[in-house]
Amino acid sequence: MAETNTSGGPSKVILHHLNNSRSQRVIWLLEELEVPYEIRKYQRTSEMLAPKELKEVHPLGKSPIITDGDKTIAESGAIVEYLLSKYGSDKFKPTDAGVIDNLYFTHYCEGSLMPLLVNKLIFSVIPQRTPFFIRPIASVIFNTVQKQFLDPQIETHVTFVEEHLAKSSTGWFANGPNPTAADFMMIFPMEIIRKRVPGPRNSTATDDFVKRVHERPAYKRALEKGGEYKIL
Repeated sequence: MAETNTSGGPSKVILHHLNNSRSQRVIWLLEELEVPYEIRKYQRTSEMLAPKELKEVHPLGKSPIITDGDKTIAESGAIVEYLLSKYGSDKFKPTDAGVIDNLYFTHYCEGSLMPLLVNKLIFSVIPQRTPFFIRPIASVIFNTVQKQFLDPQIETHVTFVEEHLAKSSTGWFANGPNPTAADFMMIFPMEIIRKRVPGPRNSTATDDFVKRVHERPAYKRALEKGGEYKIL
């Protein structure tokens, strides 16, 4: 069952928010934009899946989803770009020099990086859910696949992101004075990487990025309003 929470007066945007999910980044964005919005909260099932009620909002039943008037929009990237386009200001636009980096990392996030991180989570969970008598075999198989195929790819991406952020004089992905779409997208995988993925020993820029976001008042308000949030 969803519970409703209202922020900032009459609602313009409704965010359908699943605990411990990508939709936390959308709350942060809405808080930065200071847009009147409403949160409708959904809780994961015992299997850590989205509840069936979300399919009543969008056929795929995945979070985040927003409704804005007669529009229903799913997918984090589409939501971030839509909100910035409709409600954003020049403050969150990339500089001319940062346009390409902003475009790239906005789409790189879910197109290249997150599939690897999701696969790592799945490969860690499957052995735990197999019948007891085949669990040791499943663990060996999936651990081998992780070490030989997934982990080297993830390490390459972690190093790539670290090196990019290290070159940014402001610490934001598009090297501007304020966060842009790329930062609103990338915070979620960066939180996963910081907590779950053994990265290069020198990961200062990645750590600094996450810390920079977490220290923003809008992000702190987002945590308060979104409720439970932990990296799965």
